[in-house]
Amino acid sequence: MSIETPGTNPGSAVLVLEDGRIFRGQSYGAVGTTLGEAVFTTGMTGYQETITDPSYARQIVVQTAPHIGNTGVNSEDAESRRIWVAGYVVRDPARRPSNWRSEASLDEELVRQGIVGIQGIDTRALTRHLREHKTMRAGIFSGEAALATDAELLGSVLASQPMEGARLAEEVSIEEAYVVEPAEHGWEDEPRFTIAAIDLGIKAMTPQRFAERGVRVHVLPATATLEDVKAVNPDGFFMSNGPGDPATADAQVNLLRSVLDEKLPYFGICFGNQILGRALGFGTYKLKYGHRGINQPVMDRRTGKVEITSQNHGFAVDAPLEGATQAPESRFGRVEVSHVSLNDDVVEGLSCLDIPAFSVQYHPEAASGPHDAAYLFDRFIDLMDASTTQTSQNEKDA
Repeated sequence: MSIETPGTNPGSAVLVLEDGRIFRGQSYGAVGTTLGEAVFTTGMTGYQETITDPSYARQIVVQTAPHIGNTGVNSEDAESRRIWVAGYVVRDPARRPSNWRSEASLDEELVRQGIVGIQGIDTRALTRHLREHKTMRAGIFSGEAALATDAELLGSVLASQPMEGARLAEEVSIEEAYVVEPAEHGWEDEPRFTIAAIDLGIKAMTPQRFAERGVRVHVLPATATLEDVKAVNPDGFFMSNGPGDPATADAQVNLLRSVLDEKLPYFGICFGNQILGRALGFGTYKLKYGHRGINQPVMDRRTGKVEITSQNHGFAVDAPLEGATQAPESRFGRVEVSHVSLNDDVVEGLSCLDIPAFSVQYHPEAASGPHDAAYLFDRFIDLMDASTTQTSQNEKDA
């Protein structure tokens, strides 16, 4: 990414897709050049949570909702320490924010953090194009960069790195571990449990959801080892959402296998679901255009309940949809697909039947909603409670 000016520029901007499709509009946010994978998200609210979600690293995000920026931005709603989207595409940005919590306009924040965007294009046509073809590499060019020929701009896009094979979790993860205490989020009693949570691109709301339920959370870097995990004496183990290709996450897969061998209860979200799939011996694959937005329908096969979920993933687990099956890594026993997308039958959750482990592909912590899936945090607490009770009984019997 290259940035030319520190301020907004009402000049022209160009969005170029790798298949040669070009959209022309006006500059939005910082002025310059940015490259990434073009994806669309269907949420009508929660744009600040979207752009600060580390899972969007190296992606140019297209908002399908036409009016963006109406409520501005504030310091409380960010899901991480910075904006992670590589670029931002909107049709009609708000001329001025209107909300009592607003501290700056979205445009101002994009400029401050150097995020190149484009406005005034037909985002419906762009979304239909991505749906009909696939997510693809793209570039936004504004200012002097937009003066290059179409062939030159396309050449820059084609020279950029695709998402397949991208290892990004280590890039967005923290460098130093930290602890989130239940007392910080209104819990007045002693912590019920302690968990080790691997930050692969964790959203700020995730440890808060645990802390609200009385769980102490040790957030560890993506490079954490089994020794690092054991050092915090956890009752459970968690892996977060994050960006990139799960096929590159060999270190995290090996770590999870070691944890599962220890029979430590496990819960994974999004990238953590894909890592559980790989740890069990299943493969992963890239979706045509992915699932992104806060209105994705998922069925919980255990209860038959349909949840409206928040999602952000471009890869999925390749596992049998019907019934329990022996995990390819046979030492982990049987596994079943616990949740499934009602749009396209993509695996949205895994549940192990012989070891204490489960995961979902979507976001039960979603700050801007929906909150249909918040029960999953309680399900993990129940799993840790059962495991602790069983361990105590075994020690008593011994």
